Amino acid sequence: MATSLARPTTPATQATTATDAATAAESGAAPHPRALLPVVLTATFMTMLDFFIVNVAIPSLQTELRAGPAAVQWIVAGFGLALATALITAGRLGDRFGRRRMFSLGLALFTLASAGCGLAPTATALIAARAAQGLAAALMGPQVLAILRTTYTGAAQARAFGMYGLTMGIGAVLGQLIGGLLIRADVLGLGWRSCFLINVPVGLVTLALVRRAVPESRAPQRQGFDLPGTALVSAALVALVLPLVQGPSQGWPLWTWECLAGAAVLFALFAVHQRRLATDPVVAPALLRERAFATGLVTQLTFNLGQGSFFLILAVHLQRDHGLDALGSGLLFTSIGAGYLLTSTTAHLVAARLGRQTIALGALGMAAGLGLIALAAAEVGTSGSAWWLAPGLFLDGLGMGLVIAPLTGTVLAGVRPQLVGSAAGVLATVQQVGGALGIALLGNLFYREGSFTLSITVPAGLELLLAALVQALPRGN
Repeated sequence: MATSLARPTTPATQATTATDAATAAESGAAPHPRALLPVVLTATFMTMLDFFIVNVAIPSLQTELRAGPAAVQWIVAGFGLALATALITAGRLGDRFGRRRMFSLGLALFTLASAGCGLAPTATALIAARAAQGLAAALMGPQVLAILRTTYTGAAQARAFGMYGLTMGIGAVLGQLIGGLLIRADVLGLGWRSCFLINVPVGLVTLALVRRAVPESRAPQRQGFDLPGTALVSAALVALVLPLVQGPSQGWPLWTWECLAGAAVLFALFAVHQRRLATDPVVAPALLRERAFATGLVTQLTFNLGQGSFFLILAVHLQRDHGLDALGSGLLFTSIGAGYLLTSTTAHLVAARLGRQTIALGALGMAAGLGLIALAAAEVGTSGSAWWLAPGLFLDGLGMGLVIAPLTGTVLAGVRPQLVGSAAGVLATVQQVGGALGIALLGNLFYREGSFTLSITVPAGLELLLAALVQALPRGN
């Protein structure tokens, strides 16, 4: 993890490292080959790319498949809903049955679902394939974090999490640009379908390398699988995420509020069930009692609240108010990518000196960048060039690169090996729920007020809050 370099070695960290090594030895894992990172990060990039690339494909697929507004909404939302609701369960499956095994299964299903998306004859078929993609991505995501956490130690672990953060950011930032280029190229006349079919050869090659590149690992002690707890948390997440995804566009009808109330009840029942469960809970209560993990989840939620809404607000502003097409807005998004590339590759070195303050520094940089974007937008309005936003976007990217990987590493820093998969699932779930909540609340503000300048100040304020919350993390992180 990127921030572990800033911590002095203690008996506790030595014990954790020793336990990690013992876990790998028990599972028969060979020393990690150089291909491990390219393999697991390729899968991560595919997931991030497909989360964002669909936005570019919507106009052409809407015409070809005769998809109405409701169908288009589900083509976008089905992926995120399936992803968010299955992550915790997927992390626990990796702990019990093997992280490489679950990663391989998820990658195979993702490749198959991508083919289904690219070949979909109707909007209904595409919605089903997108949901299958989301479930497959959920099966892969926690395994990647757990594999990095248990395979690498020290400086190597910091670099691994740095590359993970880089991959996540580049996939998100370049999703629109890559999609625009694919549609513009129109290879073999595939049009929007190439945005999904490109995953098939990449997925097959990656899948062929998994067994040789990725060591197997699992929790040291395997017990029963908590089916009632799994059912409760899955139902609670559906009841929470579904209204967040559908509510803003439908004007928050009564059923959305009923779902949110039901989610609160289901989460309460899940918490009671987990505390009383004697064997193998889906989310161990001890996990949430660890200060770094619990506080880190709050900081992660705050970050994703602002980040999810910012990407939506910016994309709509560029295309609606400045008249840019998908490729044009994707090119402007590279301003964020350039800044992100500079800092995400060196964030672990900064963390070696600054520790947790690396995250605070990045959050302040993002707040400054968003402030600069708001000033530029207010100055040039919608009649001037959108490229006046580029300096602020670049600064925002610089800050983002100092937040994503160090924050991920910090949240997982002190988690015991037997809880790594569960912790990774909870972390990934908080990321997805935070993004959905940010889009629901702040996106709704943007559409209601119609002011890009006003709306952008809210994510800026959340970044300032993030910088303050970081101070509550243990000093060792």
